[in-house]
Formats: sequence, structure tokens, C-alpha cells
Amino acid sequence: MSYAGRGLATGVGSLLRRHVSAERGNLGGTRSYGLVPIVIEHTSRGERAYDIFSRLLKERIVSIHGPISDDTASLVVAQLLYLESEHPEKPVHLYINSPGGVVTAGLAIYDTMQYIRSPVSTLCVGQAASMASLLLAAGAPGERRSLPNARVMIHQPSGGASGQASDIAIQAREILDMRLRLNKLYVRHTGKDIETIEQSMERDHFMSPEEAKSFGLIDEVIERRPASLIADMVGSTGGIEERVNVSVDSSKWMKEKVSVLAVPLERG
Repeated sequence: MSYAGRGLATGVGSLLRRHVSAERGNLGGTRSYGLVPIVIEHTSRGERAYDIFSRLLKERIVSIHGPISDDTASLVVAQLLYLESEHPEKPVHLYINSPGGVVTAGLAIYDTMQYIRSPVSTLCVGQAASMASLLLAAGAPGERRSLPNARVMIHQPSGGASGQASDIAIQAREILDMRLRLNKLYVRHTGKDIETIEQSMERDHFMSPEEAKSFGLIDEVIERRPASLIADMVGSTGGIEERVNVSVDSSKWMKEKVSVLAVPLERG
């Protein structure tokens, strides 16, 4: 087998051994995908195989796709900490397409975004609802964006309780305290007063990107990637001439710097 063939087989085999990790990797909701592409990168020193989410992580891109759970939070927090350790001053780009989820899991991501030294830019792709809308608003000032056809939704936290009356009272106090805490965070990131936030979050409040900008949740609505983001990503790979190209035609993979193969993953 040729060197290139051995490298491809090694890369595919490695990914198959790691498919559970890749499935739960950069994208919190990758279980909903039937395929995870493999990226084969060719350089003067040889070749390397990545699952597509690891390749995006190399570009300092972290994604939250799907419901926000404790598992999702653990993965996102780990990636943010890793990227800070690699280059504390370089920005991290957080892509969000989520209906929300567990409040405490979302707050773990939120606190880590504020904790690390790397500035975190946020971009809404599809939707940022409930807890995800707070993460969208929590990006670095001037770096909170949305694509033009995305939707943003804010509302108060919800939950349920059962058991003895005293237990229900404890849970009721907790959810009221959590609502106040979340309202104060929205005040911090939107510049709105607490009364406006409370009224806006009384029920599901859906917004277009333009309305979200007016509300203070984002700074900009964009259709194309800004030049500043391109410069950041190029800088993370060492230069524009080293940026990868992707070919979906596997018959030409040896002629391209990068090829993409799709490997089916187990469904949960």
C-alpha cells in the first residue's frame, strides 16, 4: 500500500475508533447527524486526518448545536479552556443554533466565557432561544452577531416540582431566585433596565435579528463573514496560502490539499 493509502486508512481507522468522541464533540447535538465528515489535510510534512469538528476547533470555532445539556456544557467548557491555553489573546468564535436547555448547564458555559482571557465572539445560526439567547448576548462587546434569517427568543425559566409542600416551596424559591439572576444578566448585556427585561421575558418573546439588535442582544446582523473574522482564522493556521481547500470528490483527494469522507455514526 502506498504512503498516501496507508495514511488514509490510518486516518479513517482512527476516526472510527474515536467515533463516539467525535459524535459528542464540538457540536453538542451531533447525535442528530447521520454522518460526520473526515478531513484529510495534506502538508509538506505528510497528512493528518481530522473529524470536521476537530478541524473547526483548530480554527478556534466552537459550536453549540441542539439542546444545552450538562454533556454539551462539559464539552464546550473544555474547548474554551483549551483554546485559551493555546492562545490567550486570540478570539474564540462561538456558533449557536440551539433551542436552549438546562439553565445550570448554560450558566456553566456563560461563566466560562466570562472567565477566560480570550474574547469570545458569538454568532446565531438558525436560532438562539431561551438559555442560548443569553449565551449569544454574552459575547464580547461589538462581537455579537446573527445571520439574517435566524430567530432569537427570550423568556423566563420554567420548571416543575413534586413532593411534600415544603419541598415544593423550596423549589419555587429557587426558580424565582434563578429568574432574578438571569434577568440581571440580561440587564448587564443588553443595557435595558430590569423592568423592561422582566416585562419582555414574561412570556415567549420571539425576535428577528434586527429586533434582537434593537433590544441589545446582538451588535450586528451579517450576511457574509466579516474581513476581521477571516483575518483571525487565517492567523490561526499560519497564513492564507496554508488555508485548506475541500473536495467532496474522493477520486481527486490526492490532488487536493484536503478531501472529505463521510463515515456513518451510531445513533443514540
